[in-house]
Amino acid sequence: MDSPSNATVPCGFLLQGFSEFPHLRPVLFLLLLGVHLATLGGNLLILVAVASMPSRQPMLLFLCQLSAIELCYTLVVVPRSLVDLSTPGHRRGSPISFLSCAFQMQMFVALGGAECFLLAAMAYDRYVAICHPLRYAAVVTPGLCARLALACCLGGLAVSVGLTVAIFHLPFCGSCLLLHFFCDITALLHLACTRSYADELPLLGACLVLLLLPSVLILASYGAIAAALRRLRCPKGRGKAASTCALHLAVTFLHYGCATFMYVRPRASYSPRLDRTLALVYTNVTPLLYPLIYSLRNSEITAALSRMLRRRRPGQAPGGDTREL
Repeated sequence: MDSPSNATVPCGFLLQGFSEFPHLRPVLFLLLLGVHLATLGGNLLILVAVASMPSRQPMLLFLCQLSAIELCYTLVVVPRSLVDLSTPGHRRGSPISFLSCAFQMQMFVALGGAECFLLAAMAYDRYVAICHPLRYAAVVTPGLCARLALACCLGGLAVSVGLTVAIFHLPFCGSCLLLHFFCDITALLHLACTRSYADELPLLGACLVLLLLPSVLILASYGAIAAALRRLRCPKGRGKAASTCALHLAVTFLHYGCATFMYVRPRASYSPRLDRTLALVYTNVTPLLYPLIYSLRNSEITAALSRMLRRRRPGQAPGGDTREL
């Protein structure tokens, strides 16, 4: 291990990516390209569908923001990975400048943090809709949705800036070879010369704000929802609300489960191959799944998509206005 006295401020890093698997690179490129195009197309369709609606319920605005976040989220990581996979000359790694690496990490954390807060806001929306349905329109107003959306983005941005400054002020040693396909937090911490517990405190603090606090709010919201569903006498209404909440919880557990496994653990347990594999799913598959899981269960979005994807016959009346919990 290099001593702190040999530390340098690098002008750049080398992203190892998947350079040690040259025969798999064409296959990975085609797979990532297909998933990336499907992610872009699916999220753009949802954004256009919501924009085409004459009136929008608050939950649709949250879904629209979720699609926008996932759209930006995948653009931060995937295009660079596709370029690296399609460039055969980088056998050891793909160079990335110090500032570009910092910007990529900062945007990755900002968008992921905004999504953490947004999932908590969506859980609160479901809590008001199910536990206080008569007050829903008065409580969850468009103004409140706009303020919550702004707070989610600003909260994720604030945490990401603080974490990025803390990480990139660490002394780096050696060849500055990042054992990852993007500038991830754990890979950068692994390059730091020092091995003190204090180096991990900024990451633990970010996890506390981005993972623990929203998780408590989400669990409290769904705990109240579960209690309200038990008191509901209508089996049909109970089943409809429970199925919708189950989808919300599935997305929430997937997001928080992956993030917790990746970042809430000691540096000694760092495994480059395991982290890269999990990050490959986390940054490519989940941005495609999250909005689809939410949106395909929402009858208003499916109706809007149907109207967009087919021409309505002359004189055909538009479909009825269906509401989804």
